[in-house]
Amino acid sequence: MSVFEINALLYMPGHPRDQLERALRIPALSPGWRRSFQALIKQERKQGAPTGNAGLTAASAPPPAWRGFRPLRVSRKVRESGSVVSLVLEPADGQPVAAALPGQFVVLRLGGASAPALMRSYSLSGEPSATRYRVSIKREAHGAASGYIDDELQVGDIVQTSAARGSFTLRPGDTPVVLMSAGIGVTPVLAMLHVLAAEASRREVWWLYGTRNGREHPFAEEARGLLKALAHHHSHICYSSPDPKDRPDIDFDARGHLDAQALKSLNLPRDCDVYVCGPSSFMSDLTVGLAVLGVAPDCIHTEMFGAGPAMTPGIAVSPRRPPHLPAGLPGSGPLVSFARTGLNVRWEPTFQSLLELAEACDVPVRWSCRTGVCHTCETGLVEGNVGYRPEPVDAPADGNVLICCSKPEGDIVIDL
Repeated sequence: MSVFEINALLYMPGHPRDQLERALRIPALSPGWRRSFQALIKQERKQGAPTGNAGLTAASAPPPAWRGFRPLRVSRKVRESGSVVSLVLEPADGQPVAAALPGQFVVLRLGGASAPALMRSYSLSGEPSATRYRVSIKREAHGAASGYIDDELQVGDIVQTSAARGSFTLRPGDTPVVLMSAGIGVTPVLAMLHVLAAEASRREVWWLYGTRNGREHPFAEEARGLLKALAHHHSHICYSSPDPKDRPDIDFDARGHLDAQALKSLNLPRDCDVYVCGPSSFMSDLTVGLAVLGVAPDCIHTEMFGAGPAMTPGIAVSPRRPPHLPAGLPGSGPLVSFARTGLNVRWEPTFQSLLELAEACDVPVRWSCRTGVCHTCETGLVEGNVGYRPEPVDAPADGNVLICCSKPEGDIVIDL
């Protein structure tokens, strides 16, 4: 096969199975290309498989169950710790929601009618359900959305809610599972623990969590109860600054941070799947620590709250600025809402793409080709429609958008 034929197999639509299998028989095919072709074959085999190009993007989930937002009613508001409150949301129309995969998130549109809408992404923290979603929110200093939820949102209020999305999800299998989190990063892995407990899983399950003290430890009793349903479980809780009333070996297991040094004493299995969620420095430290212990990189799965890291090849790294409105006069076009960043910007036709608008606002972005070929820039399209110029070589997955070659065709919400 020629280099052109190999390239076309990955980047062009179609991906004929016989040609993929032929390419995989080439001894000189690099590991990266081999993984891409194997992903395309696996995608074809699965009924109801995710759309898009599995050879170019990270592991993807099924398409979102609905486009845009649905009205969900706050049926319960529960205080989980000194700074965390949970909302239980049920459909206002009585129709079921689609059960989410454990680890997925939703986007909430918050705020009263007189104020600009606040867009925030929150992981689902409860057991998968077709009748309700649970999200859990930490009150942040100067946090507009968390402050509104804590102080103003009441039981009975309506919250506009997106369908669940995201690919940070529990993989099936028999290998050991390590659920590792810090602070409010516990929410997606708690949803995974719910599923494992509901199944009475026979897998070896490790529950590792770090926080300051018992006052800042949400879901402590809930997690203990779920772990009791598992035949093979381990738990290790770290308090970095325990209160006098926090009981060693009962409320927590170790004083200090859950970090790479702490992992060395736990004798984790090397053949495990690890799910890590928390502050970026926490995840970076533990990802390195797990690799040192011999855990394969493909088995370390991470989820970051807020905007992800940028990837801008060929451009020197500069100090990251907080996202902001673009310079110059405000645009007069459709409203572009960056859900993770919490920024709402009017479109200005001088921008050639959504990627250019995001860059003008210092919203972290990922790109490579900038012409609709490589899918590096592919991200979630929560609401609205876009037009492409040029048309992408291969379409993104349903519910996603290639921001490098698209423009809004009305108000849109994107997962950046």
